[in-house]
Amino acid sequence: MENNHNLGGIIKSLRDIMRKDPGVDGDAQRVSQMVWMIFLKVFDSMEEEREAEDSSYKSPLPGKIRWRNWAADEEGLTGDDLLDFVNNTVFKELKGLALDEKTDPRGFIVKQVFEDAYNYMKSGVSMRQVINKINQIDFTKAEDRHLFNDIYETILKELQNAGSAGEFYTPRPVTQFIVDMVNPKLGEKVLDPACGTGGFLISALNNMQKEVKSIDDNKVLQENLHGIEKKPMPHLLCMTNMILHDIDIPNIRHDNSLSRPIIDYTARDMVNVVVTNPPFGGAEEEGIENNFPSEFRTRETADLFLVLIMKLLRDEGRCGLVLPDGFLFGEGVKTRIKQKLLEEFNLHTIVRLPNGVFNPYTGIRTNLLFFTKGQPTKEIWYFEHPLPEGYKTYNKTKPMRLEEFKLEKEWWNDRNNKKFKQFCWKVPLEEIHKRNFNLDINNPNNVDKTKDMTSKEIAELIRKNLEASIKSIQNLSKEI
Repeated sequence: MENNHNLGGIIKSLRDIMRKDPGVDGDAQRVSQMVWMIFLKVFDSMEEEREAEDSSYKSPLPGKIRWRNWAADEEGLTGDDLLDFVNNTVFKELKGLALDEKTDPRGFIVKQVFEDAYNYMKSGVSMRQVINKINQIDFTKAEDRHLFNDIYETILKELQNAGSAGEFYTPRPVTQFIVDMVNPKLGEKVLDPACGTGGFLISALNNMQKEVKSIDDNKVLQENLHGIEKKPMPHLLCMTNMILHDIDIPNIRHDNSLSRPIIDYTARDMVNVVVTNPPFGGAEEEGIENNFPSEFRTRETADLFLVLIMKLLRDEGRCGLVLPDGFLFGEGVKTRIKQKLLEEFNLHTIVRLPNGVFNPYTGIRTNLLFFTKGQPTKEIWYFEHPLPEGYKTYNKTKPMRLEEFKLEKEWWNDRNNKKFKQFCWKVPLEEIHKRNFNLDINNPNNVDKTKDMTSKEIAELIRKNLEASIKSIQNLSKEI
């Protein structure tokens, strides 16, 4: 592979071939189809490297279903024979792998990945064309692997247009900024309990990699990255992403973090760092809230994740996460969660993001919360992230960029500097008590934002605020 353009061309060809297949319906299925095939090819390349390093390496997969033995020959199986082999041999055997404590852990990874994977393609001829295209990427070559990361990002961005699948994508500037500020160190146990496709974990990996000086350091790094994801497609994407970043045996559980009673967690489960964007706006299935103490029971997903995080952080443990405005001003259970957060953690920083960061998936306004366990909060610093010059909102053609967070990074360790005065303000705990833990505090240094808005924009702002209020009332009435 000579350059990114060629690799991009391969991905475009895969997309074009799959669009003609009668079995693949829409973006989400196409990405899912592409990724399980790429996963098997990546896994085979990883095994090739293991075999070169260790002559005694034995694959946990039966020989006939290893990629090299049914997919690598471009003149090999095709048409109905290929379709039949994939559906009735490859999938059947991968889903039914017989595993025990002596099995190579990589076998568990493959089985876990294929638990909920499906072959959507109905044309064996098209499938052979897709396989031959994938075989043009050499995942044993570092440059192809690194180039693929860029393509991988474009696949993730496509998910934003795949209906609800967009929820798995956190803009990379947000992910990177959170990890930069929380700054996970080598030897610290890092968790993302709603890891999606692995963006936070890859950023944490890159951060800790700077300290890796030996094989032992690398082992420590690999063992200390943990993720949990309940939906099959982002889980599969995350596993592939981790393997492409040289994590041999990713610690990514296919599970719902909220389905385990919180009382069951022990010291073994505790972590030093949590970086995450928990799903928000969703309601958990009935019964999930019973895993939580009675005063924190709610069906609101993001709130339950915050309660879980508070439980799992070790003393001095740090967290950076994304939460919607509704959490800041919400009452009832939300008030009790905020009270616990402020009494047992130092919620030192809230970065208020402008509209549109998560467009087109949601227009809900969001905030980045940073806190440390072990000391109560005395004051909260707020920072209002400004939209770039000339922007009224973010969108597909004007997404958020990493360099925009330069302002916050300069301010982070120099908070009283007058040059940041228009963006930041400090609120003492007494003030928050008076407000009954309503953390939705606007920038007092800012002039009225509506003065430059058209009447149409003001009407839209009022409509959005009304919708948010109605949602809060509905959530509250469920909890009373």
